[in-house]
Amino acid sequence: MMFKILILQKYYNLSDEQTEFQINDRTSFKQFLGLKIGDTIPDDAIPQERGQKTIWNFKEQLANKDLSKQLFEMFTIALMDKGIIAKEGSMVDASFVDVPRQRNSKEENADIKKGAVPLEFGKKDKNGKQSKLCQKDTDARWMSKSGEKHFGFKDHINADEKTKLITKYSVTSAAPHDSTEIENIIDETDNRLHADSAYRSKEIEEYLEANKCESFVHEKGYRGNPLTDAQKESNNTKSKIRARVEHIFGFMTNSMNNALYMKSIGMKRIKESIGLLNLTYNLFRLEQLIRLKKVKI
Repeated sequence: MMFKILILQKYYNLSDEQTEFQINDRTSFKQFLGLKIGDTIPDDAIPQERGQKTIWNFKEQLANKDLSKQLFEMFTIALMDKGIIAKEGSMVDASFVDVPRQRNSKEENADIKKGAVPLEFGKKDKNGKQSKLCQKDTDARWMSKSGEKHFGFKDHINADEKTKLITKYSVTSAAPHDSTEIENIIDETDNRLHADSAYRSKEIEEYLEANKCESFVHEKGYRGNPLTDAQKESNNTKSKIRARVEHIFGFMTNSMNNALYMKSIGMKRIKESIGLLNLTYNLFRLEQLIRLKKVKI
């Protein structure tokens, strides 16, 4: 039941308190959880053991044991065993996962960028707790793209070309270039790869060739050496498949109520949250494929 609660929470992008309220308020939520009117639900308003709350405590356990990634991989393996994911072709891309922006001094940001925790953050309050550090995210990073600033992390995904189901993912801060995670999100089961020009480099092409993965990565032009008409036409053809990966992040943003904005603090919790996000997307995408009779279970 707790796992189902997290799926509901992630799909509707609800806070812990709102999740509890909606379970009490919505009959559809109760039916999904197998509850009847009057049944006891995890009461997130009442402090539990060690002062933690039920839903929050359950998510902390997942994060501490890195279980969301294991759950994601279990589901992916099950889909492959049933032949739903055939891995005839793959698509890779990354999206920013924004978190609440920090208001730090220049000196504090300089320390964070170096990988150090500012001394001010580590100071203890009158109760002996590092209360300021608990509210500061020292793992998130700033990045600008197309004139828009982002603060947070990135969700790097590998998706099945045919079904648009996510098969593998990795999480980084927002700073690294998308292409740096290519070796972490593809494996020997990938035999054809579609990606935009951000993933085009000599090193990546050699890596794909060594792994016997056919490259359909977009070519890119350079100053003094623009794309030829043939290259532009080739990119347009590749885009018909590569663009499908954008639908995944579009679903997360629109249907999942802006799920790519998270309020978790720190890499450990963000990994747990992104793992559940990708798993929740796959669950709903599978339901859609079944409903449209694209696959059979």
